[in-house]
Parts: sequence; structure tokens; C-alpha cells
Amino acid sequence: MTGVLGALVASGCSGLAADRTPPSTVVDTNAVVERVVDGDTVVVDVDGRRETVRLIGIDTPETVRPGSPVECFGPEASAATKELLPAGTPVRLERDVEARDDYDRLLVYLVRATDGLFVNLELVRAGYATPLTFPPNVAHVDEFVAAAAEARDAGRGLWSGCATDPAG
Repeated sequence: MTGVLGALVASGCSGLAADRTPPSTVVDTNAVVERVVDGDTVVVDVDGRRETVRLIGIDTPETVRPGSPVECFGPEASAATKELLPAGTPVRLERDVEARDDYDRLLVYLVRATDGLFVNLELVRAGYATPLTFPPNVAHVDEFVAAAAEARDAGRGLWSGCATDPAG
């Protein structure tokens, strides 16, 4: 691997937790969104190479899993991610400990470059995602859990629109 992708995969935790860019601050770009697959999966261009990325630490209801029905609030979660990340959006991919999942997707925390929006966290805060932790990728677990509790208490998103508790 060469270029930015090689540096992403070869490096350890990128330090997003330690030196997090404040909201409304432009951040360095290392990828551009090509398309949103569903609420927690995005296809990006990294240094001229197409990568499917999975947002770490969160889970959105399914809309595209073969053989599975569309889950409650799945279409809304996908639409929210598409609204946050239209094609052509410059983004910063930040890693945790593991580079890829079992489906060979790059595991990332995704930050919108134009304004520093931490997309993973925003999806949880708005009620489109729940925390989903797979150690050792735990850099933001406390933030995700706190945001989910706030969304649940406020009845935002899937917390008000689904018949069963999405967390359990």
C-alpha cells in the first residue's frame, strides 16, 4: 500500500481522541465520499483507491443486508448519513486499533473535513445509531454511550420510532 491509505493502515490509533478537532474547524482531508451504502457504511476514494469503510463504534438499523428485512428506522438512518455525506464530501478517516473488519472494510472514525463534524458521534446523538463496541476499538465508547443515553432520553430518532428497544 502506498500514499495516504498505506499510512492509515500502517499507523496505530490516529489520535482523534487525544487531539480532537473542535466543531466548525476545517480538518485535513484524506478521502472523498463516493457514496453511502447504508447508515454505517460508506464508499470513499482514498488516494485514487476505492475503499468501503465501516464507521467504528456505532450500528445503524439494516437496510441492505442480503436475506434480512429492512429494520425499523433503517431507511431514515441511511438518509441521515446520505445527508451528512453527499457524494464529493471531503472527509478525514481516523483509525483505532484494528484496520479492517471480517468483510475487509476499513474501520474508521469519520470526520467531515469542511466543518470538523464527527459523523459517527452525530449519528448516535441524533438517534440514527446505537453504540456497538468491538474491543480493542474503543477510543470513543464513552462518548457514544453518553450520546445514545441523551438521544434515548429525548426520544430522538429510532428511540421514538421503533416498537422494540434498539439497544437490547
